[in-house]
Amino acid sequence: MIALLDYGSGNLRSVHKSLLKVGAKVRVVRDPSDIGQATGMVLPGVGAFDDCIQALRRQNLLEAAREFIHSGKPFLGICVGYQALFERSEEFNSCAAGLGVFQGKVVRFDSKSGLKIPQIGWNQIEIIQPHCPIYRDIPSGSHVYFVHGFYPVPQDSGIVATRTEYGVQFASSIWRDNVFATQFHPEKSQNVGLKLLRNFSELTA
Repeated sequence: MIALLDYGSGNLRSVHKSLLKVGAKVRVVRDPSDIGQATGMVLPGVGAFDDCIQALRRQNLLEAAREFIHSGKPFLGICVGYQALFERSEEFNSCAAGLGVFQGKVVRFDSKSGLKIPQIGWNQIEIIQPHCPIYRDIPSGSHVYFVHGFYPVPQDSGIVATRTEYGVQFASSIWRDNVFATQFHPEKSQNVGLKLLRNFSELTA
């Protein structure tokens, strides 16, 4: 069973429906006591970094997510749920500390690049770690859907699972041990996204 953390994020319903579509058993979790014997966890996200962190803290889900990650069970962060794994964000002069699972910070795309910010739409992923379990049978160069103006810069380049070009090359997903996270939205990425979610859910079986 996958614990889907509900702290008020706008994409929770879409993630929930997509996980159910690929055959996953899902429990929407609003309180740590609801996690129970979950074998996997998903932290979705849309919006601002600080809002995500503060909402998780109010519901006592911030520490619960950290403990779940340390348990070694599969964990997937999506969009802001990916960014929350890092130490801090430059978004709106953020003062909230992230989960700190990975060293690094979240930065904004350069407004002088001439690119439309935020990036909204389809872009390609280059798979750097072909043995990453969530990318099983997903070819490098696949298109996925992004909605973001900020992205993490991991201090450890070894955790980068995919990278994407949008003015700069950025880490569009990461993987280390039981922790997976994507800047793009699998729940909006059609067949590629559903395959990724199916691969993740199979890790939790």
